[in-house]
Amino acid sequence: MSVRLEWDGKPSQVERLHLPFQTVETINESRATRERDTGSLLAGVTQPRSEGRNLLIWGDNKLVMSSLLKDFSGQVQLIYIDPPFATGADFSMRLRVGDAEFLKQPSILEEHAYRDTWGSGYDSYLSMMYERLLLMRELLSDDGSIYVHCDSRVNSYLRLVLDEIFGADRFVNEVIWRRAFGHSDSSRLGSIHDTLLLYSKSDQRIWNQMTRPADKEYIDTFFDQFDAVRGERYQRLSLSASGLSGGGYDYEYKGVRTLWRCPIETLRKHDEDGRLHWPKKVGGVPRLKKYESEHEGVPLQDIWTDISKIHNQSAELVGYATQKPEALLERIILASSNEDDLVADFFCGSGTTGVVAERLKRRWVMADLGRFAIHTSRKRLLNVPDCGAFDIKNLGAYERQRWQQSSGNGALRAYIDTILAFYRAEPIEGFLQLHGRKAGRMVHVGATDAPVTIDEAEEVMDEMADNGIEACDLLGWDWEMGLHDTVPENARRRGLDLQLRQIPREVMERQVAEAGAVRFFELAHVDLDVRRRGHETRVLLNDFIIPDEHLIPGEVRERITSWSDLIDYWSVDFDHRDETFHNQWQSYRTREEPALATESDWHEYPAPGRYVIVVKIIDIFGNDTTKLAEVRIK
Repeated sequence: MSVRLEWDGKPSQVERLHLPFQTVETINESRATRERDTGSLLAGVTQPRSEGRNLLIWGDNKLVMSSLLKDFSGQVQLIYIDPPFATGADFSMRLRVGDAEFLKQPSILEEHAYRDTWGSGYDSYLSMMYERLLLMRELLSDDGSIYVHCDSRVNSYLRLVLDEIFGADRFVNEVIWRRAFGHSDSSRLGSIHDTLLLYSKSDQRIWNQMTRPADKEYIDTFFDQFDAVRGERYQRLSLSASGLSGGGYDYEYKGVRTLWRCPIETLRKHDEDGRLHWPKKVGGVPRLKKYESEHEGVPLQDIWTDISKIHNQSAELVGYATQKPEALLERIILASSNEDDLVADFFCGSGTTGVVAERLKRRWVMADLGRFAIHTSRKRLLNVPDCGAFDIKNLGAYERQRWQQSSGNGALRAYIDTILAFYRAEPIEGFLQLHGRKAGRMVHVGATDAPVTIDEAEEVMDEMADNGIEACDLLGWDWEMGLHDTVPENARRRGLDLQLRQIPREVMERQVAEAGAVRFFELAHVDLDVRRRGHETRVLLNDFIIPDEHLIPGEVRERITSWSDLIDYWSVDFDHRDETFHNQWQSYRTREEPALATESDWHEYPAPGRYVIVVKIIDIFGNDTTKLAEVRIK
């Protein structure tokens, strides 16, 4: 009889939508590689843009995984996930400005995801995990494995869910990871461990036996003899084949006759090398000396106490509350995959899985809903020498269209009317993309659980042009990477006035009683110059402005001494030809190198002509701003 876990709202099936991905950025060379090779013959040599690139995907992981099935079903050798543990810290992280730190709060998309996950307690959490684990099983190859990282709050539930989806006979291990040395709690025993639930797709899973150095107690117990000539401890290994299947070698050596494990020539060589330990008892069978320096370690067990959590001064630390140490992922990836295998993490957070997979020469796919998670992962990957080429993708307008279709016109209209009321705009009918009017300008309202995309903005502009409308305000919670400056510039080229406005978090707060208390802010502005030198150009940042300082928390404003303090990362596409941003140079802050360059390296163009340069800036809050510039090379 099978045992299953039941809960209110348990899904009977999972929707498998195939939505096309949009590539928003390509990266062919890491900063670590560029800086290492500067001045060498390898400088400027990048990997070709080709198929089979690694993927960093921003979006709802259920939609991401269902869209990956077409090309990756049965192709992933290893999945590691570190899903939410029933805590609100999953989308928060600590950021630094000057010599001070502050806590970055979740975006509206991240808060929406958290409410969906925990809004109905464990019922909604289990439904979320159930659907995603079903998709993960389909993505796994027949020799694949999955590690689910959890803690005491959810491990008993997840064990039963995994038994149902993968089969109880596919359970491999419950690994206990001691993440801390001690935790003070006066009401109960200190909680200092997490759990890793390991399941396989079949009985053909990849497994590379792992060892760890023996502890002192083990060495003292088994290496209990001392070789004075060699000056080293050793243990005694049996040379008798008695009782072993397959037999042995029957002969006499120095008066001792037995069934030996090795032929007489090998035994004689051991004796000549001084590697035989002769017992005091006359006629006793000698044993083989194995020295402490030759000990390859003890097989890894299911309690891991040798990997500690990331300490406050660690070079790995990036500020994520849920960040896991690279040593933990290294052990998992080495044990359950081989070089060139595909490793996936669909709750990637700070990107540790991809960073370690890259270093160990595995291919990888990572996804996360958090914009700052994608940004942090990108920065960490750019710090990996010889990092392989990777693309940053999302589901763009397709994700939003699906949401609109599933919401129902009544619910969608009510939401739009609410935002229009806060914006003090009047609702209008008769248009698909234009939802309201304010002071002679049309208004478009972006969805709550999907970013405003370039495609979406283009549809707004198409409807404006078709109806002779010149001006519109586009309101959004979050924005597709690469949209901020590109879309208004495209609008100006079409003779349209399209202004982007940020929907503030306050509209979601119950204490906000009237629309007049809410302000919709303009997006950030960047000022730059492009310098020319023959066939070369470089970009210089001059200024970065957040239009309303109320967007900046008070404790952060006090620490700002320069406009550049607000920039965490910027990059340049020196030859922008399509909708995809090709990252050709970048500067960013790390704990080791907090300073930010405000001018790029020189870039050489192959031939005269007119080129479009796109500069992407990401501020310390994870918000994305782009700027277009044109240069003519003579």
